[in-house]
Amino acid sequence: MDTGGNSLASGPDGVKRKVCYFYDPEVGNYYYGQGHPMKPHRIRMTHALLAHYGLLQHMQVLKPFPARDRDLCRFHADDYVSFLRSITPETQQDQIRQLKRFNVGEDCPVFDGLYSFCQTYAGGSVGGSVKLNHGLCDIAINWAGGLHHAKKCEASGFCYVNDIVLAILELLKQHERVLYVDIDIHHGDGVEEAFYATDRVMTVSFHKFGDYFPGTGHIQDIGYGSGKYYSLNVPLDDGIDDESYHLLFKPIMGKVMEIFRPGAVVLQCGADSLSGDRLGCFNLSIKGHAECVKFMRSFNVPLLLLGGGGYTIRNVARCWCYETGVALGIEVEDKMPEHEYYEYFGPDYTLHVAPSNMENKNSRQMLEVIRNDLLHNLSKLQHAPSVPFQERPPDTETPEVDEDQEDGDKRWDADSDMDVDDDRKPIPSRVKREAVESDAKDKDGGLKGVMERMKGFEMGGMEESGSTTKVTGGNSVGIEEAGVKMEEDGTNKSGAASDQVFPKT
Repeated sequence: MDTGGNSLASGPDGVKRKVCYFYDPEVGNYYYGQGHPMKPHRIRMTHALLAHYGLLQHMQVLKPFPARDRDLCRFHADDYVSFLRSITPETQQDQIRQLKRFNVGEDCPVFDGLYSFCQTYAGGSVGGSVKLNHGLCDIAINWAGGLHHAKKCEASGFCYVNDIVLAILELLKQHERVLYVDIDIHHGDGVEEAFYATDRVMTVSFHKFGDYFPGTGHIQDIGYGSGKYYSLNVPLDDGIDDESYHLLFKPIMGKVMEIFRPGAVVLQCGADSLSGDRLGCFNLSIKGHAECVKFMRSFNVPLLLLGGGGYTIRNVARCWCYETGVALGIEVEDKMPEHEYYEYFGPDYTLHVAPSNMENKNSRQMLEVIRNDLLHNLSKLQHAPSVPFQERPPDTETPEVDEDQEDGDKRWDADSDMDVDDDRKPIPSRVKREAVESDAKDKDGGLKGVMERMKGFEMGGMEESGSTTKVTGGNSVGIEEAGVKMEEDGTNKSGAASDQVFPKT
């Protein structure tokens, strides 16, 4: 398998990176419920495209080791994790008070296999951080992750466990400073809140602001205490296109990289900022969205790529497939190879779709004001804040096991802070497979309650070409199991991550 070379010290951006890709074949089986816009099935669609474009053979493909209770409790409250582990569709009517307390039940429904779903997507993000910490890859990808709204003690915006916070906490064991960048259309509120008072993590979110979920992310929200000016919010209006977006993204992120000098970067690639998203109102093309990945990749800093939002699932799969190619330095052909989800992509059967002609409400003058304000805030930062010497915490355990030799019962690690873990077993037989639904059907599927809250919440063959490789369709690999291997504390009452990670200065 050609996984490229370790190129962090390299010069031109065209040089290949060593990429680790995390995927669990079961992830597409989880089902939020009829009419719900969040569809884990999009991860399976993305994987199918990666396989048929021949991209899997250029990466190390790993099955994430499920995050354990104690892994999740490094950020989340013990009682919240215990609740997620125990709640089922059959028992939820007996726990109405707990459902309200933890904000579970409407936008964040209880469904079969909920906790194992959380363990899977969180395990991929933490596993990616461990790989980066050990220098085993240059870029780690977990498209099932990126659920940025979850809080310490509650679910929010389709998100139950904040895998991003957990991944950043893991990266902080090795790196003095970690940068988080969010290009989802919704504000990355859960991640910002967790690191709002530290200078070891800078959070930068580009998002729709106004009468829109979650209602946070004002340009004046800049951090607190030692974290002042280490939170950057870029509030945008409807219809922003590629040119306008990068008028802000490139100068701001260029200055952030110059001043903050992170040891690692986490990029949340929520695809609901694409043109035509069911819950979105931006007008980015797939290439415009992927240009953010390409730009952050160019700094040759260890990079963790995560998924996030995205509700027109055919476009989500297109986007994350193309961005995987960007991570690898491979140009993916527009003509789509035939595969099991081919009917989703008609009538054109191409990877790219044209943006719409919707009005861009972001004037050049407004964009320049935002850019100047944020660059002014960045000018107030000290260059690369230092961290006092401390003993390095141990890595999270992510044992690698060849999936073919795996004992299913041993996947569920018994080494946990909660006694009942010993009785836990995988429940794939209870996980519903989502029927193939067209987006046209989705739009008429009784979405009003969930969609309105999210949309209007107040508050192939190989050709070498220059420095990149061009991939054409038709290079099929076994879709679900192709090259997949097995991979694998503190709590406080505030929304911030545990103090043990941030030494007192």
